[in-house]
Amino acid sequence: MYPSRWMPTLIALLACCLASMTGPGTLRAQVGENLQARGYVQFTPVHVSAALPEPVGKGRWMEYRLQKRLNLRWDATPDLAFHWQMRTRLFAGDLIRDIPGYADGIDSDAGLVNLSWMIQTQDRWLLHYIPDRLYGEWDHGDWNIRLGRQRVNWGVNLITNPNDLFNIYSFYDFDYPERPGSDALRIQRFLGFGSRLELAASPARDLENSVAAVLYAFNAGGHDVQLIGGYYRERLATGVGWAGDVGGAGFKGELMHFADLETTDGNRSASTVAAVSVDYMFPNRLFLVAEALYNRDGGQDGFGLLADRFTPDNPSLSRWQFTAQASYPLHELLDGTLTAMVYPDKEAFFLSPALTWSALTNLDVQLLGQFFLGGTDPVLSDARIVTASLTYHF
Repeated sequence: MYPSRWMPTLIALLACCLASMTGPGTLRAQVGENLQARGYVQFTPVHVSAALPEPVGKGRWMEYRLQKRLNLRWDATPDLAFHWQMRTRLFAGDLIRDIPGYADGIDSDAGLVNLSWMIQTQDRWLLHYIPDRLYGEWDHGDWNIRLGRQRVNWGVNLITNPNDLFNIYSFYDFDYPERPGSDALRIQRFLGFGSRLELAASPARDLENSVAAVLYAFNAGGHDVQLIGGYYRERLATGVGWAGDVGGAGFKGELMHFADLETTDGNRSASTVAAVSVDYMFPNRLFLVAEALYNRDGGQDGFGLLADRFTPDNPSLSRWQFTAQASYPLHELLDGTLTAMVYPDKEAFFLSPALTWSALTNLDVQLLGQFFLGGTDPVLSDARIVTASLTYHF
């Protein structure tokens, strides 16, 4: 709970990060014009107040996170490129000591190849490295083929994406704008205006947990439509997504149906997830999003601090979820966002205000809060996270 304990370690790692940052110009001088580099260094203090399950119980914790992200791209030929994007993160504070399994949750890799590396761990701090993009890409004419750890982005909505079979993300994951990737082979064939055929396969260490699917996208009546069918972790997955314009407003939706391939006691379990959203930009640049989500499986039990529990067939905290989000440029350098979610079947709601300030050309400052209120779930009724981040882009 005392920042002075962690500041020497934080300052040392920050110095290492700044010393090791290599700008694109230097990289070109070393290996030629075909290598590109970018990234950022981010410092984020996090205050958590929650009533967690026993044996932890109710409490307040302070954590300090220092993250360096480095994104590399090497164009070997005009058609062939290699991508390597990685996160190196220092966590320091009370959560590591007080939350059972907290360090193990960070040191995890669900991919086919375990690339997670816990560099060092102590009672109240740890240093961790993991690449979330590591793939080769061949792009020629109407073909694009990627092999390796990558993001297979099939989502359409701005809040919840049940169409994202391969690497769904959590809206509550406040310090991961890049979103997770998966170890996969992805083949795209572009067929014409707004039309493409896509095949993706992500094998797992346990074969039954693999994911493989086909997507066909086309344009119909001014709407982009995609049809999806495949195998998702011992379940048959079929779905549809769309994005278009109705009366000047964006109209988007995703629907997925999952059915077990095996029967249990003569019954075959099935579930459906559907999310429909509308978004609109006003002349004064106020941007509004409204989404309604139905999750047949009924949602998750409680809130997870590591924000990694969602799956395409169960992507929410409740069966029904209604979301409204407003974004507005308060100043040319200051943006404000307010997100509200209602969980009717849990009689709870979520509120998240955020301010982002472009302090300098390469320096951003953000203040963000996440507040879960109401309901009978002890975690959802009393979980609060407040963060501030300082991000330098290079």
